[in-house]
Amino acid sequence: MKVDDESIGAVLNRLRRAQGQLAGVIAMVESGRDCTEVVTQLAAVSRALDKAGFKIVASGMRQCLASGRDAPLAEEQLERLFLSLA
Repeated sequence: MKVDDESIGAVLNRLRRAQGQLAGVIAMVESGRDCTEVVTQLAAVSRALDKAGFKIVASGMRQCLASGRDAPLAEEQLERLFLSLA
């Protein structure tokens, strides 16, 4: 499955933001911040990673359908990809 250049840029931006957020969560844990605050920020990191994953899967599917060059993924493979993000 291939991902187009525009989507790669968006995915990399999201991953970099998530990386910064995760560094912030680590600092929060190390400094003994309130559990509620830590979990809230950790949930935000998780959502950012999910969005990056969804973008990769959606872009790859679009490229595969548009080009017709790649062998299409079986329904079972697509289902596993989506469920891996759930």
